[in-house]
Amino acid sequence: MSDTVLHSPLETAHLALGAKLIPFGGWAMPVQYSSILTEHAAVRGKAGVFDISHMGQVFVTGADHVAWLDTLLTNNLSKLAPGQGQYTIMLNESGGVIDDLIAYRISETETLLVINASMIAEDVAWMEKHLAPGVNLRNESNAWAGLAIQGPDAASLFAKLFPSETLPPRNGISQTATGEIVCRTGYTGEDGYEFFCPAENGIAAFEKFIAAGATPCGLGARDTLRLEMCFPLNGNDLSPTRSPIEAGLGFFCDLTKPHFIGRETLVSQKANGPEVKLTAIELTEKGPPPRPHYPVRSTEGETLGELSSGVLSPTLATGIAMAYLPAAFTKPGTPLLIDIRGRQFKAVTVKKPFLKKPK
Repeated sequence: MSDTVLHSPLETAHLALGAKLIPFGGWAMPVQYSSILTEHAAVRGKAGVFDISHMGQVFVTGADHVAWLDTLLTNNLSKLAPGQGQYTIMLNESGGVIDDLIAYRISETETLLVINASMIAEDVAWMEKHLAPGVNLRNESNAWAGLAIQGPDAASLFAKLFPSETLPPRNGISQTATGEIVCRTGYTGEDGYEFFCPAENGIAAFEKFIAAGATPCGLGARDTLRLEMCFPLNGNDLSPTRSPIEAGLGFFCDLTKPHFIGRETLVSQKANGPEVKLTAIELTEKGPPPRPHYPVRSTEGETLGELSSGVLSPTLATGIAMAYLPAAFTKPGTPLLIDIRGRQFKAVTVKKPFLKKPK
């Protein structure tokens, strides 16, 4: 691999388990260990553990740092108490998505931002460009190893390994007695949490969760799991030319805030309706797996757009995808055609998410 590719502190453990590594967000990361189907099933049925050491950890501090962050992020951080977190989005001036991230209030004077791997440098540069007096940033992305433990057995694994600790509530954050950070969120639609520890302790933590019963899982299963839930992937489903309103993420944009970068575009789209919407599409006949960039056409043959994400759903046993389509073609039940290597396969728009989980 190129010297410019970044390497996870867990890489030797991945290789020892026979993982296949691929470039992702500038990192060499495991795409699978055994098979995507096996790893996907482990998360839906029991528990899986993912290496998320490639994601960034930026700590923001200062007495007025929350008010400053609320000028950069779409959600309302001031509504959170210490120990709580929220999904939020960083926009450019035109309302396009720079990054989607999770902000956790650690204390009155400190917030942790967990950001996407490929966006660490860009996010930090954007924040530094708009930095306010009295606000400080600490980019500690290289100092931490990260694990995501996901699945119905995730909580019991934590109790087994950390009997003296308590998991935070959903969207919460806590620290263990030995300084590890635990965040109760996830990207699979299952219960779970993220576990951040010093990079040098990452392999030991990874092996401990596996020994307790978690199946090691790669990016392949992460993609099928998140797409079944219609969770967007930055760089595929989210981009600087698409707004959160177009992406169906208006719930995470607090337009009652008087100002944040990109707000004017969102207010206009909310009032008038977006011209395009990120739409869930399901194949209605057997065919090859749908992939990003495959053309989407109307039944009359008009090209409407292209897939932003697409996989064969292991749970539903059919092709599922998302695409930005003209608003007139986004109503659930609208018939479509997906062009897969020159062949047209029947599909239909459906209500998000594909996998309906009981609340």
